[in-house]
Amino acid sequence: MILSLFSRKAKANEAITIAIYETIVAAARQPYFYSDIGVPDSPLGRYEMLSLHIFLFIRRIKGRNDALKSIGQEVTDEFFRDVDHSLRELGIGDSGVPKRMKKLARMFYGRVESYDRALENNDQTELATALARNIRPDSADWIGGGAALANYVEQVVLLLETQPDDVLASGKVIFPDAATTLPGQRD
Repeated sequence: MILSLFSRKAKANEAITIAIYETIVAAARQPYFYSDIGVPDSPLGRYEMLSLHIFLFIRRIKGRNDALKSIGQEVTDEFFRDVDHSLRELGIGDSGVPKRMKKLARMFYGRVESYDRALENNDQTELATALARNIRPDSADWIGGGAALANYVEQVVLLLETQPDDVLASGKVIFPDAATTLPGQRD
């Protein structure tokens, strides 16, 4: 009997994690990012956008209640499981996945640090520069795209702050529609 209580709670937590993660993935895959502002529609470009949205969600719930702390860890774990799965789908063999996962994890946490620092300093130029450097390292003149994404990030931060902790803990999170939030900015 007691084990059935734990399994129901685990399933409820899993459903919440999956619901949040699916919403984050949908936000990161908005066509506008790729078609209008020039984020590369490639595995690495999609990784960058997913990393950004994961960061924004984790930043919102950081330091909140224990339920949100647990959800944040589960969403992060789901993100890395998804990245692992994607690497395998791309044909990376079992021996190559751990090495690439370490590199992608370092990339993620490096981005978290630079984006968080820019947001803490309320420095949109620093944020735009970091976004441009990470998302389009091949294009020194993509600063317009970085600026557009920095505007979007500010809108996301504001929108996430309006969402109550208990709503987030229930598995509901809302991200803005980039097409209505951002002007067209192509590199």
